[in-house]
Amino acid sequence: MTRKEKNNMTRQKIIDSAIIEFGTHSYKEASLNKICSLGNISKGIIYHYFDDKDDLYLYCVKKVFEGVGNSFTNITSDTKSVENSMLEYVDTRKAYFDKHPYFENIFTSALLQTPKHLLEDIKEIKKSLDKTNRVYYKQLFTNVTLNQDITIDEAIDYLFLFQESLNNSFRSKSYDDNRSLVHDHDLKIRKLLKILLYGILKEEV
Repeated sequence: MTRKEKNNMTRQKIIDSAIIEFGTHSYKEASLNKICSLGNISKGIIYHYFDDKDDLYLYCVKKVFEGVGNSFTNITSDTKSVENSMLEYVDTRKAYFDKHPYFENIFTSALLQTPKHLLEDIKEIKKSLDKTNRVYYKQLFTNVTLNQDITIDEAIDYLFLFQESLNNSFRSKSYDDNRSLVHDHDLKIRKLLKILLYGILKEEV
């Protein structure tokens, strides 16, 4: 085995251990000492490959966000039902997390329990996923008839605005169990989509 191969294996061991630790605990609760224990590695080895806990955490967040974005590659919009297409988008993400359970906690913690000092870094990482979402939404809204006073770009902007408002509301809440956070957020997203698409008042005949 070459030195480069050994270095790659060591780095991957750090990443795998970090994903388990960050995928099990919040950023605040996660520990480099525990990552060392999980990977049977020294803290000095971690600092050889990553600057600090923040650097390692952000690497894991980026890996997770890229994975989520790639999971949407094969989705095609249902021109007959915008609601079904958007719910499929949510379900595809959930299916991805079912296959990669540690990723769900990292994704949720980064998005909804963002460490304040890393907020701008995570926003930057999220740009690629936001771009993927915009492409899909544009494809979706191009195939349907919007209200005459709403453009496709405006419709997409409203979606992002409401999603970010929802995410901000969750950042102010405290959850002891991350599964409850995920479940609550998923329910709110589904309701949000209905409100965005159909409104909240029933039109009187």
